[in-house]
Amino acid sequence: MEYFSVTTEQIDLPRSATPQARRVAVAWRGRPIGAFTQGEHRCYLYPLYSPAGVPLTAESPVDHPHHDSITVGADVLKAKFPPLTPAVSPLAESGTYNLYANNVFQGRAPGRTWSVDVNATELAPDHLRVVQTVEWQGPEEWGAADGRRVLAVETRTTDLRPGDVVNSVDIRSQLQPTDWDLTIGPTRHAYFTVRLAFGLRVVDSGTLIDADGRSGGAAITNHASAWVDASGPAPHGARAGLTILGHASTARVPWVAYDWGTVNVNPFAREAATVRRGDTLDLGIRLLAHDGDASEVDIAAHAADLASEPGAGASMPRAATRP
Repeated sequence: MEYFSVTTEQIDLPRSATPQARRVAVAWRGRPIGAFTQGEHRCYLYPLYSPAGVPLTAESPVDHPHHDSITVGADVLKAKFPPLTPAVSPLAESGTYNLYANNVFQGRAPGRTWSVDVNATELAPDHLRVVQTVEWQGPEEWGAADGRRVLAVETRTTDLRPGDVVNSVDIRSQLQPTDWDLTIGPTRHAYFTVRLAFGLRVVDSGTLIDADGRSGGAAITNHASAWVDASGPAPHGARAGLTILGHASTARVPWVAYDWGTVNVNPFAREAATVRRGDTLDLGIRLLAHDGDASEVDIAAHAADLASEPGAGASMPRAATRP
């Protein structure tokens, strides 16, 4: 590549050691932009930097160790299985899976989102596209192929467009069930989760606002607005922030935001939705990693640009139907 570099983090370990995580780091003209990280339980985008190099998200904070920067997942994922051993029993079965927390949560053992393939393509001097194939795997269980069921396969496409004031990041998640229909929700823990870095949170003297002038998590939560921005103190007396916008597929979803540092884009908070075999759940968000406050970023222009782009998702996809 001429303008971007994409490198896998190399760590010298003893011969007997097996690495449990990996990062694929992205830089533009030698400037770090972020990294695609595979942890023990999920794959996620961490770190994510502003153009001046300020890290804007947190990885595994002590209060919520399952909040890994920018993630995709859900803790209520239901599947109906055909008879696993027809010669023994004709009965169909069902299971509920947790692709969100690290531990057993409300009786559901943790699965994992596992990136099995990563490909990067330089589309322009300031545009890199990274496509991941992500398996949504259930927890380890007796009798499952390779010890785990692959419940769904996600194609996660991330478009990075760095700039002088804003690094724009589009994340599009296209989820297809494997052998079973899947139902997501209702749950408060889905679908896109963003955990903010220290300094950007309201409890750290940061500012949390939406496009309609609301301020603070309590005022913003349960309202649909064009965007939400978190800005706060950065090193050396500067300020930086992160703006979150919905693609057309998530534009009317009410926000869930907390002053202690989490913002969710979750279409499944109040009602469950079923994705049939052969169909695709297609949802997306845009992130603006910026220096300065929200007032220094032309968020409206970015929102208009997003609305005009083909493939941003027209609505909650037809594939996602009420059970």
